[in-house]
Amino acid sequence: MNKPEIIQLPKIFDDRGNLSFIEEHVQVPFKINRTYWIYDVPGGERRGGHGYRQLQEFIVALSGSFDVVLHDGQSEHRFHLNRSYYGLYVPAMMWREIENFSTNSLALILADGRYDANDYIRDFEQFKQEKNAG
Repeated sequence: MNKPEIIQLPKIFDDRGNLSFIEEHVQVPFKINRTYWIYDVPGGERRGGHGYRQLQEFIVALSGSFDVVLHDGQSEHRFHLNRSYYGLYVPAMMWREIENFSTNSLALILADGRYDANDYIRDFEQFKQEKNAG
């Protein structure tokens, strides 16, 4: 997979409460090496504002909602996540920002690599240069 895609997760219905799950190489097209979450984001704040050279991610709104704004170096793509049974696959070399967090939102991010500061591109112009050079 080399482009962003919304992936529907399994949803097990139960009167006591529903259940969804994620399995690597099934719903997520990679081996999960790191999991982190974003929460308590003050109103109006944004997260992200960077790209990764190698890292792939899978983003789920476990609670609440937010927008994931992706840029491929030429065009922008906006995804509104507001259901815990949908996830967004984000391939490497996509500029990403997360914005419009609702109150008490919780973003779960699964990644195929460990934290590596050298994988980050934090300047959008540099990102576009590297993206268009490849």
